Amino acid sequence: MKINSEAFSWFQVPEDIKNLLILAAKNWENTAESEKYMQQALAKTEDNLEVLVAAYRYFYYKNNYLLALETAVKVINKIHNYENLPDDWQQLKPILVSRKENPSIRLYLTAYAASGLVLAKLGEIEQAKEISAKVKEVDDKKEFGGGLLLDILTRPAEEDEE
Repeated sequence: MKINSEAFSWFQVPEDIKNLLILAAKNWENTAESEKYMQQALAKTEDNLEVLVAAYRYFYYKNNYLLALETAVKVINKIHNYENLPDDWQQLKPILVSRKENPSIRLYLTAYAASGLVLAKLGEIEQAKEISAKVKEVDDKKEFGGGLLLDILTRPAEEDEE
């Protein structure tokens, strides 16, 4: 099958990786086949952020929440290490606030919020609340969804009408 990877010229990965990702998309209905292509792309690129983001989306929309979470955590850790971010939240928070317009930090916050969402889907509600509360603390423009997720997770159960 000939694939026009030029249609994705903005995607900064080698042509063979683009082709694998395109094949994963084209075979979407056949999960086993499409996942094979996605796994090949991941194996060939190790921790390329663009491929990790594509893989997160793929696994999330395929409802494979364990792999989506694993992929989101890889994105978080890669940026954490690259940016030399502190582990302690009280030290990290002001850095995130002051640099949240930086593309790398935006991706970090997006992946962190995504990990909270996936944890909620997996039933890990307390962890999801903790993450979404932290994202909300630095998200004054409500761009990353932490506040929305926290509101959903802490909303009182609706009472049954009699």
